[in-house]
Formats: sequence, structure tokens, C-alpha cells
Amino acid sequence: MLVTGGLGFIGSNFIRSILSNYPEFEITNLDKIGIGSNTTNLEDMPREARYNFIKGNINNLDLMNDLVKDFDFIVNFAAETHVDRSISNPCSFFENNTTGTLTILEAMRKSKKKVKLIQVSTDEVYGDIEHGSFSEADILRPSSPYSASKAAGDLAILSYSRTYDIDAIICRCTNNFGSYQFPEKLIPKIIIRASLNLKIPIYGKGKNVRDWIYVFDHCEALTSLLKKGKAGEIYNISSGNEYKNIEIVKMILQIMDKDDSLIDYVEDRPGHDTRYSLDSSKLMEKTGWKPNSNFKEAIKETVNWYLKNELWWRPISSEQVLHPSSWKLKW
Repeated sequence: MLVTGGLGFIGSNFIRSILSNYPEFEITNLDKIGIGSNTTNLEDMPREARYNFIKGNINNLDLMNDLVKDFDFIVNFAAETHVDRSISNPCSFFENNTTGTLTILEAMRKSKKKVKLIQVSTDEVYGDIEHGSFSEADILRPSSPYSASKAAGDLAILSYSRTYDIDAIICRCTNNFGSYQFPEKLIPKIIIRASLNLKIPIYGKGKNVRDWIYVFDHCEALTSLLKKGKAGEIYNISSGNEYKNIEIVKMILQIMDKDDSLIDYVEDRPGHDTRYSLDSSKLMEKTGWKPNSNFKEAIKETVNWYLKNELWWRPISSEQVLHPSSWKLKW
């Protein structure tokens, strides 16, 4: 298996999960070590004969041509993923998320070997929804440069699947949380800023709703698709843990025994989606997967992980990364 972007948050947890639970897989991790990647994410893994690392960029077509022929599976995590940064610097998101995906597809198209691709996309490609939940058949209405770049990559995959018979699956997951998540994201930013007794910035009134999934449940969903997913299909991945952002903040502050006075309502970011919600019944019916984690227990585990691993987050938690309104910064 070739895992791209395996030094990022979800990618590194996925590699841990595979190496720990599925001895039939050997993994090569391809990562350019950009923002969001961290070489320490996997440094505590025991020396493993089934794991290999290559520093490289998925936009390098020559490299991808050389690699694709050696693998049965590709799981593509490589992406720029932070909405705030995409507002400030959209071009890098299209370069990584759209052109990078296209490069993988071109290498697969030219290869004589049949390879299965799992494209790790996002619920944000659908835009927001006031009531109900999106199904895989709903149209795409991305609101940010990030989600637009991911939607463009998804559409390229669907076109290559139909025109060139590429064996590819698209999975769209709700918001992940857990250990090794880059500090710019909401949950680690709350924990880190609260631990430093800094104000917790909340966009608008904090009423935006997200469905949260523990990263290990997402990893198991991806594994189920490796084994049972059908080429050319899209699968939503969700857990049903829908909370307003302000509810998440207060939950974490309570776990940390911190006062709500740390909450600071700040100017909302442009194009901020009000609510995400996915129907993942297709995935459950076709593969038998279901989320197994208890949300509130998983949140506690995540908080405790960050409090115990200050040596991990300190070097990467710059003032810019932890900024209250990072979409206003120049990236």
C-alpha cells in the first residue's frame, strides 16, 4: 500500500492502525513534509520491516509513475486542509488538492498494473445544510477554496473512473479529532490555548454545527473500503456526533477545569458554513462498518493526550498557527 501524506494527522493514525492490526499490508509513506506534516508523528513506532518512508511530492509525475507500478493500493491523504489558510492563500490548495490528485490519476492511467485508489475527501464539498443530511448523490456546493479544491479532485476521479476504468473510490468524512492533529484545527487549538490560559477564539456566535468522528473510527472505515469498496463509488463517513462549536469549547473547558471566561467571540470568517451533516448508511450497509467510539470519552482521551504531550505540540504551535483569526494572516 502507498499512503500519501502519511505524516499528517489522519494519515499517521491510519498507518499506525494498519501496521498494528493488519499484518497482510506493507506500507510505503510518501510525504513532502509540508505544513501539517510532522516527522515526529510516527517516530515512536517500533522499527517495522513492513514500513518504508519516501520524501516526495505527489505533484512529481515522474516519481508517481515510478511508484504506482509497485503497489496494489493507494490511499491519498496528501492535501492542504485548513479552511482559514485557504482563504488567505487559495492557490496552494488547488496545487496540492486538485493538481496533486490529477497527477496520481495520470500515473494510474499510464501504469500497466491495476491499482486501487482510496481518495480521502471531505464533507465540506457539499457545502452546508440547514436540515437533514447529505447523501452521496447530492450536488456539490463548496464554500471555500479548500472545499472547492477537494471537490475538483473528486470530479477528476469520477471522470477517470468512467473514461479510463480507473479503480478509485471517494470517501467523504466529517470532522476528525484525536491525537497528532495539527494545532491550527479547532479542538487542539482549544486545548492548547486553554492550557496556556489564552483566550479561546470562537467565530461569530459559535453556533456552527459539525459532526465529529474519532480518527480511529475513520481509519477503520477506510480499511473497510479497501476490502469491500466498489470502484467508481462515493461513500460518506459520519458518526452522528453533531455539536455546535460553542458546545465543543465548553465541553473541553469543563474537562480541563477551566472557566468559560476564556471564551472570546471574534469576527466570523468569510463563507463560514453553518452546518455539516452526512448520511453514511451506504457505507454501513455495504461494508458493515460502524463507529465504535464513545464521543465524550474520546474527547477526554484527546484532551489528556495533548496535556501529556506538550513536547509534541510546543515546537509547532507558533503564534501564527494558534492565531485567533488565521484567515486574516498572510500564509
